[in-house]
Amino acid sequence: MTGRPIRWGILGTGWMAGRFVEDLATLPDAEVVAVGSRTPAGADRFATRYAVPYAHESWANLVADDRVDVVYVATPHATHHDAVRLALDAGRAVLCEKPFTLNAGQAVDLVSRARADNLFLMEAMWLRCVPAIRRLVELVGDGAIGVPRMVQADFGLVGPVDPAHRLRDPALGGGALLDLGVYPVTLAHLLFGEPTSIGALGTLTPYGVDESTGMLLGYPDGALASLNCSIVADTPWTAAVCGSAGRIELGRGFFRPSTFTVHRDGVVAQTVEVPYAGEGFVHEAVEVMRCLRAGLTESPLVTLADTVAVLRILDAVRSRIGVRYPADDRWQDEQPWPG
Repeated sequence: MTGRPIRWGILGTGWMAGRFVEDLATLPDAEVVAVGSRTPAGADRFATRYAVPYAHESWANLVADDRVDVVYVATPHATHHDAVRLALDAGRAVLCEKPFTLNAGQAVDLVSRARADNLFLMEAMWLRCVPAIRRLVELVGDGAIGVPRMVQADFGLVGPVDPAHRLRDPALGGGALLDLGVYPVTLAHLLFGEPTSIGALGTLTPYGVDESTGMLLGYPDGALASLNCSIVADTPWTAAVCGSAGRIELGRGFFRPSTFTVHRDGVVAQTVEVPYAGEGFVHEAVEVMRCLRAGLTESPLVTLADTVAVLRILDAVRSRIGVRYPADDRWQDEQPWPG
């Protein structure tokens, strides 16, 4: 792939796929060559709108297209496992939107498949890739706020009430946790690693998905993460990393920040500006292409082990609040959280 653009195939034609393609258009070393949908009309509309040369009437045709170097999976998350597996079976590198899968069992299956054939695979978790978060992690690691002791984060919005909507349907991975809670959990995992204890409370709909969930994660050194998500409450969407000598505050939209504020004991608060490019998807794409050109099969920024670990935490939270998806019956994780 040296000396030519990385050629992308887009699997899915929704809002997120469109934003991703718009960001790819800003990168001179990226080229969108094909799109695939479950319907010819959907693929044609997307190809026309975004000037994509080839429109495929099925996912299978897209992943079989030898013009494609890497497939971006932008479908709803209940279909991620099938879509990614299809692409891997065709020998394609894959970037898959968050949440990576419905549960850790599905994620382990995909990771095993990718590693068996040395294929690149990565979750499209922009929180781990945007420059401001990367800078924040550096500052925390350098002791800017002393010893980090607590993370607080929330992501809640007033979502749809139609019981047929995917956010309300257990078969489609509905609820606040997978769509929104994955961000606070990822932030905590990025800073503290894997917890040793997980507590959770949730309010469920009559259909069995969570409207609101609160989580308290405990870590070996005594650090804590207090995290919340909701599809019935408009929360601040903020986060804070608190340490023994100060704190770092992230404003609304903490999962894709361009600034954050550092507060230190006895020091005037400092605002750090680290803008993201485009809509923020740029940085995921840049990392994928860097890895492909370097011959890597996974990203050191968004490791497959971290992706699986976060899903194991989400699985544990769901078990504690009583949310179960039909996919859980088929896909079991061999290393679930106890309890």
